[in-house]
Amino acid sequence: MDAPIGVFDSGVGGLTVVKEIMRQLPGENLVYFGDTARVPYGSKSKITVCKYSRQIVRFLQTKNVKAVVAACNTASALALDEIRDEIDIPVLGVVEPGAVMAAETTRTKNIGIIGTESTIKSGIYNKFLHRIDPDITVVSKACPLFVPLVEEGLWEDRVTEDIVGRYLHELKEYDIDALILGCTHYPLLRRIIGQEMGENVKLVNPAYETAKSLKTLLTEKDLLNTTGIDEKEPSYDYFVSDGVEKFISFADDVLSCHVEKAEIIDIESF
Repeated sequence: MDAPIGVFDSGVGGLTVVKEIMRQLPGENLVYFGDTARVPYGSKSKITVCKYSRQIVRFLQTKNVKAVVAACNTASALALDEIRDEIDIPVLGVVEPGAVMAAETTRTKNIGIIGTESTIKSGIYNKFLHRIDPDITVVSKACPLFVPLVEEGLWEDRVTEDIVGRYLHELKEYDIDALILGCTHYPLLRRIIGQEMGENVKLVNPAYETAKSLKTLLTEKDLLNTTGIDEKEPSYDYFVSDGVEKFISFADDVLSCHVEKAEIIDIESF
């Protein structure tokens, strides 16, 4: 089935999920929406995040998507159930795949989670992890400045190293051996985070795990695009709510292919 997969995020962080989908499902067409005018979601209420997510899903449905990936931990934590109740196509979030991998990775059963304020406050990762294994101990830390640092492209900046050190210092006091990067922006800070936490802590990237889960889901639903890449190049369409030039520049740094254009959508009209 060659209908596209819809992917959305509060901004540009979801491109880390897009990159993994492109790599693991190279024949799939994609439609991406980044809510760059209203980023970040992490400090907003559940009501607001649900409203924004519904608007975006309604827009994606106008593109006849066959599945939706909420490539945003905050939206996955706060709005996923509501979205699933309202549409009749598969909807996948990034939380459960990351939690499953962390549970499989840990040996000490001590898992750290970093994310936005809303994701951490929701306790969604804790719920999934304790459902998998009640004996797992979870240590959570909100890192609200990580998203704006990533959005500004300060991935390797000294100020980012300082902020990462300040946030993660207390996590190092616990015997965690797996750390979930609980926001799709965070893999772009992977080097600095890994350097801070040390080689004994496995960093779990939910973007990678989500792409794997998506492939399984599409296969089960008989929705995989079976058209060969040699027969037809996949289409990738990008939409944002603001800041096209900045988005394209950022996307070119994240993705393995050049983004030629992105279109601004009045998302409030949906």
